[in-house]
Amino acid sequence: MDKSTPLLLETIKIEDGKIFNLDYHQKRCDISRLKLFHAKDSLKLSSFIHAPKKGLYRCRIVYSKQIHSIEYNPYTPKPITTLKIVPSTIEYAFKYAKRDVFDNLLNQHLDVDEIIIEKDGYITDTSIANIALYDGTKWETPSRPLLLGTMRAKLIDDGFLYPNDIKKENLSKYIQVALMNAMLGFKVLTDISIRDTKGNIYDY
Repeated sequence: MDKSTPLLLETIKIEDGKIFNLDYHQKRCDISRLKLFHAKDSLKLSSFIHAPKKGLYRCRIVYSKQIHSIEYNPYTPKPITTLKIVPSTIEYAFKYAKRDVFDNLLNQHLDVDEIIIEKDGYITDTSIANIALYDGTKWETPSRPLLLGTMRAKLIDDGFLYPNDIKKENLSKYIQVALMNAMLGFKVLTDISIRDTKGNIYDY
């Protein structure tokens, strides 16, 4: 394989033998391979996954034109109580296996559990998940995410989530915050604080 060929990643939740949201992972895999490698065939992920029968696992599929590796790792969620809004010009339109850009940002802000990336003046994602905010009536999610996450896509299709342009200056209008990714599902955060670079603090 050419060293310049990017490796992509799908992280899929498996619990007691059940594979979650496989259709959405398959769709993203197909679109990514078509756009990056002009691959018009489909890697049938279901034919490669051998789901453990008991327990909660993070199925990690690394691929390009072909499957490169599949791992099944027991999953424990990361506790999050403090977040910081961090401006960045990061690009992450595809779910790359290499995550140096996020690791570098996180290492610059070790005083908090997680970062919320602000790009071009708008809230995007955290380093591990898409984000949603509740205004008392509906859940909104940034319409300009870094990555089009599979759980985000499902919840928008289900009519549960509504994309909207969100700036940090609007955070005070929201009363709850949630993170979503393949493993977390949709997780409402409680007793958390978000602060920005100006020292403003938002408690939820």
